Amino acid sequence: MKELESPWIDFNLYLITGREETQGRPLEYVVEEALKGGVRAVQYRDKDASSKELYETAHELRRLTSRYGAKLIINDRADIALAVDADGVHIGSASMPIYKVRRILGERKLIGVSCHNKAQAIAAQEMGADFITFGPVYYTPSKASYGDPVGTAKLQAVAGLLQVPVFALGGIKKENCAEAAGCGVRGVALISAVLSAADPREAAKKLIALLPPLEHAD
Repeated sequence: MKELESPWIDFNLYLITGREETQGRPLEYVVEEALKGGVRAVQYRDKDASSKELYETAHELRRLTSRYGAKLIINDRADIALAVDADGVHIGSASMPIYKVRRILGERKLIGVSCHNKAQAIAAQEMGADFITFGPVYYTPSKASYGDPVGTAKLQAVAGLLQVPVFALGGIKKENCAEAAGCGVRGVALISAVLSAADPREAAKKLIALLPPLEHAD
């Protein structure tokens, strides 16, 4: 695993939210349980919420993540990120260009980028992404529209090529977490393995235990 380029990327499990994955439980409750289990980065993602709902939930998640010393990343919405003083924004191919997001956020916020092939990953790094997610590594219904899983060989190749941290995404579960983490990545990004678990706190603990320890720059 490479030494961190940025002291801000101080996490190896990147939890992405999805209300439909919480088994009917309040999102805020499940996220807090995950934070108690050691999660130190949460991406708030809710494509069906209104701007008002996004702001209100992001505000509550900012309160929770601050309490547990965790990062809060907002999916796609730089305005919401600024409004709640989140730590950054995560964008995809349909989002504003990275340089535009950087102008809005400034240099002290993180920009994560979703990538599905080597060309996208290289472009994201060259355009100033602080980290990327790469996948889907394994099959998962939520990422089926992105095509066949990229697999661990491509994941390892991209992780070895890039200087910015790479997080494996897509179908990550307890059974394959260690395999994905062993591909030279910074860590893993996931949704249901924690949010849908009967005990999100314990699920987070077990997943983090499967990941290589964090390496901090001097």
